[in-house]
Amino acid sequence: MFLERNPRFVSRLTRDTLAMILAGGRGGRLANLTDWRTKPAVPFGGKFRLIDFPLSNCINSGIRRIQVLTQYKAHSLIQHVQRGWGFLRGEFGEFVELVPAQQRLDQPLWYAGTADAVYQSIDIIRAHDPRYVLVLAGDHVYKMDYGTMIARHVESGADMTVGCVETPIDRARALGVMRVDEQGRVLEFNEKPQQPAAIPGDPDNALVSMGIYVFNRDFLFRALRKDAEDAGSQRDFGKDIIPRAIHEARVVAYPFRDPHTGRQPYWRDVGTVDAFYQANQELIGANPELDIYDDAWPIWTYQAQLPPAKFINVDSEEGELPGMALDSMVSGGDIIAGSLVKHSLLFSQVVVQPHSLVEDSVIMPAVTIGRGARIRRAVVDEGCRIPNGMVIGHDLQHDRRNFHVSPEGVVLVTPEMLGQEVTHVR
Repeated sequence: MFLERNPRFVSRLTRDTLAMILAGGRGGRLANLTDWRTKPAVPFGGKFRLIDFPLSNCINSGIRRIQVLTQYKAHSLIQHVQRGWGFLRGEFGEFVELVPAQQRLDQPLWYAGTADAVYQSIDIIRAHDPRYVLVLAGDHVYKMDYGTMIARHVESGADMTVGCVETPIDRARALGVMRVDEQGRVLEFNEKPQQPAAIPGDPDNALVSMGIYVFNRDFLFRALRKDAEDAGSQRDFGKDIIPRAIHEARVVAYPFRDPHTGRQPYWRDVGTVDAFYQANQELIGANPELDIYDDAWPIWTYQAQLPPAKFINVDSEEGELPGMALDSMVSGGDIIAGSLVKHSLLFSQVVVQPHSLVEDSVIMPAVTIGRGARIRRAVVDEGCRIPNGMVIGHDLQHDRRNFHVSPEGVVLVTPEMLGQEVTHVR
């Protein structure tokens, strides 16, 4: 494993790599959270956006030539990237480029799939002249050194390398499932199968794609052109490119492992309301599996200049009401006045008015929670103004008439569901 142990060689590989982040999808399984924003722009973890994770992984891995491919409801995503990721120096060959969907003359269509999104940018890739192309999903939560994966790709002599993790069978149905041989070569790939193939000797888990691919540039060009000429293709990496490449080239799996412990690190596809809620809730624990306080691998983002959070005691007929947050995460600009927040995650500029109780919830930026409101197991979207005395999450049958209730009983509340205008989607 000489290549992986040689930091100088790895740094040369990352400098010769162009990263392409697929950030154009709506993410319909997130229900109303993506009515006005693309999925990679959805806020996460109190101060971040989902796209901050692959972008930060690139920067921390030494990859500083990055393209973000946009399409659906891209304004908030574009605004975030422009504000927070403009620190790279073009004169040093560093950049984060925003690449919108470009209607071609021969087919005036938007992106027809993940593979088509990259195919439409072949001329841009060629202009940057990378040796390797790293294709990433823009909506997964994880920390990963891509340099190690690229080194393994080169060392194995692969045309294409697919990052993979072990996932419980029931969750694998929503992902791309692989079967590999003892040397790690991919033998079979099925996108979102109803009956996922289990890992040999481990009937409870399947090997699934992380949506992370390393390509030799010339092989990628050939594969994309061939796919574009196939009238029956769905223009998708998982459904078309990988299955064809398995039979025509060398496709290798790269297991996502901690190099020191051998354990599989944190990785989440937050593609549903329940998964999004759970991933945010996991951060609240004393020792979360995803360490966002890690100085060695920081997650970069744009953040507004806001005052610190404030907790206010309020006088009432019952005496003084303290403003408290227990076992929770709060953000800049929050004001908790004479109310109680328990095991919840509050984004910035949230105001919780007196006599209110917020439990086990995720409260997005710029939300105001009225006096005497009670909220439990909810995701409250950006800019909502919860009326005084409103009760959410205590009677799901009643909530279903007004809000979106997930299969696991998480209540999603948006401004439109409250009869309010959408003004704060940023």
